[in-house]
Formats: sequence, structure tokens, C-alpha cells
Amino acid sequence: MFIRPLFRIVPDNTTYQFMKGRYLGLIVSAFLSTASVILFFHPGLHLGIDFAGGIVMEIRTPGPADIPALKHGLAQKGLGEPAMQRFGDDNAVMIRLGPQPTEAENQKMITRVRESLEATAPGTRIVRTDAVGAAVSGELFRDGMIALGVSMLMILIYIWFRFEWQFAVGAVITLILDITKAIGFLAITGLDFDLVMVGAILSILGYSTNDKVVVYDRMRENLRRYKTMPLRDLIDLSINETLNRTVGTSMTIFLASVPLVIFASGTSLAGFAWMNLFGVVVGTSSSIFIAAPILLFLGENRLRRDAQAPAKPAETPATQ
Repeated sequence: MFIRPLFRIVPDNTTYQFMKGRYLGLIVSAFLSTASVILFFHPGLHLGIDFAGGIVMEIRTPGPADIPALKHGLAQKGLGEPAMQRFGDDNAVMIRLGPQPTEAENQKMITRVRESLEATAPGTRIVRTDAVGAAVSGELFRDGMIALGVSMLMILIYIWFRFEWQFAVGAVITLILDITKAIGFLAITGLDFDLVMVGAILSILGYSTNDKVVVYDRMRENLRRYKTMPLRDLIDLSINETLNRTVGTSMTIFLASVPLVIFASGTSLAGFAWMNLFGVVVGTSSSIFIAAPILLFLGENRLRRDAQAPAKPAETPATQ
């Protein structure tokens, strides 16, 4: 028995002509990616503790936090001017201290911060303490970049073996553009770029790849089914046929990330959720307006080569 859904986000049997906007989609994408690369160099990314090193402490004061008094108390302990900001509510404060050369020095800094807090705001509770040395942060940054590079290579190999090379090139170029936009998003928002964000970018790559594989599979099926249909019309047909599934999956991930943004404000989990929200929008739109047009340009005279070849004339029987 067929069970009808209560509602559909996208109507059935849509006939949107997405390839009409292929040039606009590519131009907008190139502009955003170029701007993101510029933002990567200036003002640059705000490196989190994993990559920059240092000490991060989250504290909760008994009443509304007096930031100037807390800073003055830390300065009296010889801790200089640490970065300090509220997050969540008036009682929650995040303290950032610069990296120390050794783990022992980190522990000494943490002890002095505890003493200062006890003197300045008795009853203050330390919720979380993270300390990363300068040497460890460099290793973490290197390993994070290696993880991103290896993931891109594995995606290229997977799509190259599963589809024709035109599909693989289109997917990898699109994923690179998606990553550059994610970097631009980090630069604009000022979110910490740390191991959590590396995980968020990897999740974007995974989601975006899955979305493109779904669309590519339908395109390949239609290439075999409609032998003479122009490639531009075939791509539009394939996107329309998978549009409901694509948008439905995107909305599921989007709605699952919204509560994290609302209720995990000020934590690294909130940054992960914000990156997921951004990645869903970028990954979904890039499958339609970037990956598909690239496939059209690369495959217009190759994927349809057999269909465009003139039929061989029938041989006439030899006369006796």
C-alpha cells in the first residue's frame, strides 16, 4: 500500500530550467570563493586554542560578572591583559591566555588564575579548562590540514572510479569551491578555527559529496534511458527528479542544527552547528548551480558522442 506524505517541500514533477542560470551561478560562486581567499589572508582566520595554543577557561561567577574587576585581579597576579568575554548569560565568562612554552608553565598560569578569581570574585566556579602548548598546537594544525587533504583525495578517487572523469572533475572543483566559501564564512564570523571546525568542514564535504552522488546517479541513469535528449535538458530533468530528496535531506540537517545554535550559544558546539547550517546551504546550491554546469561544459561533446554520431548507412545487397 502506498502511503502518501503529509506534505512535500517541493512539488512533484517540477520542470525548473536550472541550466538557464548556469553562467550566473558560476560567476557568483567564483566571486564568493575569490573573496573568501582574500579574507583568508586578510584579516585571516581566528585560530582556536587547538591551533594557536594557550589556555581557555570558562567560569561562572556567583552574580553578574564584573569584567573590569576580573581583569584587574588577573593583572595584579602578573597575567597581563588576557582576553575576556561574556557568553551565554551575564554570569558566564571566557578567559583566554597566551601559549606557554611548557606544560608546567601552563599549570602555573592556571593556578594563578584560580587564586585571582578566589580573591576577586569568591564563589566563582571554573567550568572548563583547556591548555595546549605551542609545540602541540603546531602538530594539531598540521594533522588537521592533512586530514582535509586526504579526504579530498579519497573523494576524488571514489567519484573517479564510480563515474566518468567529467563527473569527478566537476565534483572535486565544486568541493574545493565549497571549502573556500567555508573559510570565508569563518573569516567573516570570527568563529574559532580549531579541530571542531575541521570536523565541521569534513562533515560538509561528506554531505556535499553524498548530494552530488545522488544527482550524478540520476544523470547517469538518464544518459542510458534517453539516448538522444540534449545533455542540457537531461541535466535539468535529473535535478528536477532528485530535487525533492535533495531539499528534504537538506532541511533535515538544517533543522537538526538549529537547536544547537540556539541552546549551545558560546560553545564550540555552537560553532560546529553554525558551520553545518552554512554547509547545508552551500552544498545543496553548489550541486545544482556549480557541479551540474561544470558537467555540462565538460561533457557536452563527450558524454553524448555516441548519440551525436551519424548512423552508418545500410549496406545494399550485391547484385547477382
